[in-house]
Amino acid sequence: MSEELISEPIAEEPQHTTKLPPVKKSGSKKNKGIIILCLLIIIGGWLGLRMFITSKTHIETDNAFIEARIVAVSSKVSGTVSRVLVNDNQFVRQGDLLVEIDPRDYQVQLAKAAAGVGVAENETGGEYLKSEAARAALQTARARHDQAVVDSRRGDNLFARGVIPKEQLERLKTAQRVTDAQLKEAEENLKRAQVEAGLNDNGGTKAKVRERKALLNEAELQLSYTRIYAARDGYITRKSIEPGANIQAGQALMALVPLQDAWITANYKERQITYIQPGQKVEFRVDAYPGRTFSGRIDSIMAGTGAAFSLLPPENATGNYVKVVQRIPVKIAIDNSSDPQHLLRVGMSVVPTVLTGRKTGDVLKELNPFR
Repeated sequence: MSEELISEPIAEEPQHTTKLPPVKKSGSKKNKGIIILCLLIIIGGWLGLRMFITSKTHIETDNAFIEARIVAVSSKVSGTVSRVLVNDNQFVRQGDLLVEIDPRDYQVQLAKAAAGVGVAENETGGEYLKSEAARAALQTARARHDQAVVDSRRGDNLFARGVIPKEQLERLKTAQRVTDAQLKEAEENLKRAQVEAGLNDNGGTKAKVRERKALLNEAELQLSYTRIYAARDGYITRKSIEPGANIQAGQALMALVPLQDAWITANYKERQITYIQPGQKVEFRVDAYPGRTFSGRIDSIMAGTGAAFSLLPPENATGNYVKVVQRIPVKIAIDNSSDPQHLLRVGMSVVPTVLTGRKTGDVLKELNPFR
């Protein structure tokens, strides 16, 4: 009985183990948060410093627009428009015919002026003959005067010897005075005839013919003004003329805009132009063409602020003064080869960025308080 009890296995009582909750590693997570925060601070500071340096080396403004010279096309003569050979927004080349005015009135004036030249040449020939006749009359008057002088001297001798009476001597003196007057009259007639014939100057130019030729040249000019040509390459805009309209001299007919010579006027704040100089490279974006970048260069900086040249400039010496940040216009020349496929038109808004060429070290030196 005892052996059986010994051989039977003794059943072990089940052991109940209690699982303890895991120990929270609070210190490890806190360190990770601090590290992440420090990284964010470093990255944010680096990005902020980079943006600050970029703002000092790449000066940008959104107060900028495209401008160009607008050439007003007008007529120098009055008349009726016979043809208009262009349309609105059409591109024209220099020398292209734009408008033609009815030339018949001016052709008549040209024919009259040409006839006047021929008449003047004929009249000058007649005036020349008159001057020759006046010259012959002068020679006759001079011969009579010479003879009267000789007769007067001879009469003095004869009267002194008692050969002729005093009455006859007085007649000889009177004849001399008459020939003196006739000689002066003949000389004046010759001068007048030469002036009328245009023979009184050194070159022998015929005054009347020259005057008529000047009128002929004027008539030719007036006729040439009936055809209006483009002064330069550009786009036609603001066309206000049609065939059949009666126009006056100086009346504006249309406008010609040479977009190939357009530029940008960027109004930078006065604190932004410290390091802006002519010749610096400029990159700009246009609202009409998003994603496109154009290039140019600084051409010049205006001599004063925009407010100084306004219609009513501010009077800071009177009243209460409030400081307002002024803007100075900067002219930027556009590089047309940067993107020739996209045409830049007058009035478009642009965002130019001036590349001043300054280095990071130059900007950091300004932040040094011990410099």
